[in-house]
Amino acid sequence: MGDNVVLARNTEKAPKCPMCSQTVAFSHYNNLSAQLPVDPKTGAIVAGGVKEQADQCFRNIKEIVASIGHNLNDVVRITIFVKDIMDLDVVEKAYKSFFTTYVPTRTVVAVNDLPMGALVQVEALLTNGEGTIPNEPQAGDLLKYVNNTHNAPFDAMSSQSVAFSHYNNITAQLPIDPVSNQVVMGGVQEQTAQCLKNIKAVLTAMDVPFDDIVKVNVFLKDLGDVEAMNEIYKRFFPDSGIARAVNYLPARTVVEVADLPMHALVQIEAVCSHGDGTPPQAVEDRHGLIVEANNIANAPKDALSSQTVAFSHYNNISAQLGIDPATGALVEGGVKAETEQCLKNIKAIIESVDHVMEDAVKVNIFVKDMADMDAVNEVYAQFFPEGAPARRVVGVANLPMGAAIQIDAIFGNFEGTPPIA
Repeated sequence: MGDNVVLARNTEKAPKCPMCSQTVAFSHYNNLSAQLPVDPKTGAIVAGGVKEQADQCFRNIKEIVASIGHNLNDVVRITIFVKDIMDLDVVEKAYKSFFTTYVPTRTVVAVNDLPMGALVQVEALLTNGEGTIPNEPQAGDLLKYVNNTHNAPFDAMSSQSVAFSHYNNITAQLPIDPVSNQVVMGGVQEQTAQCLKNIKAVLTAMDVPFDDIVKVNVFLKDLGDVEAMNEIYKRFFPDSGIARAVNYLPARTVVEVADLPMHALVQIEAVCSHGDGTPPQAVEDRHGLIVEANNIANAPKDALSSQTVAFSHYNNISAQLGIDPATGALVEGGVKAETEQCLKNIKAIIESVDHVMEDAVKVNIFVKDMADMDAVNEVYAQFFPEGAPARRVVGVANLPMGAAIQIDAIFGNFEGTPPIA
């Protein structure tokens, strides 16, 4: 077999953006760019309110999915960004009209701003059973495994876990006690513990170890709570004796959001390795794959995350600030200088594991001032001149160290990770 390739595609039936592709497939996943409520015929936000905008976001996703020979049942995760958490009921009505039977895993957050002044933005992760090895289609369609347990909160709008090929995608967990179905009493530490307990319960129900998590996204209402959250986080990671021996930590992104469902203080999303794969993958193709975490000196280090975690055919990169690794401080020069440093850090990390920027399949940008995006894009285009990766842009009120921008990324890993020797 040959190597998997990065396959970027666009359709005229959905909005186009010169800075990104609508969908980028690699191996057994399609990564879609976050969709705004833009009419592809006019290039403008649709008229009306949040209902009309939500409908348009989902229509755009449906058109992209159909254009590559898939359907909405192939979606494994939906991420919804709203400007006002009170609009969620209206957005969910649109959501239910597109996902009438099967529901994917889901993340919902309210953010401070969205491109073009939109009220809602929706992103999807899609299976790709045929894979992206040229002239080597997957022998038979891989199965998608959906799992729910009574030991974690149940939500009619999402599945707790959806596994496909070598990854498990876990619905973002709120600090809800699954017995009472209410947010737990206490502050951010109690809530963080409950979020992580819920993730652990979901994984335990599938006999998946907690240390199989490769990427964690933490959404905080107040970034000032990060140290309190971290105190609890350290109790869960690393989880096992083996992981503690090597100090294995997942890649991580921490973001301040404007609001969360049920007005929670924290919400945590996890992506987990799935070494057994999903049928009909042959045992010799899937057994005993290992998680490969890596850190280097010429990119900023964080005591609670690995710079990159590879598993199977993907590399997951921790969120990068515009920090000069030599000084540990933010670079001077404003958003352009910070953007360049973020991308230099990502470049240094991915090149340290023998990959290149062209292997990027998805880039997530968190920016304090949406008006800065023209300056950000000017720098971004120097690192991604073909505009190939899928992309997400959201506006946040605050970032660590008072930064203007934070970027994380997902890269293809065509060689895969080796089985246990």
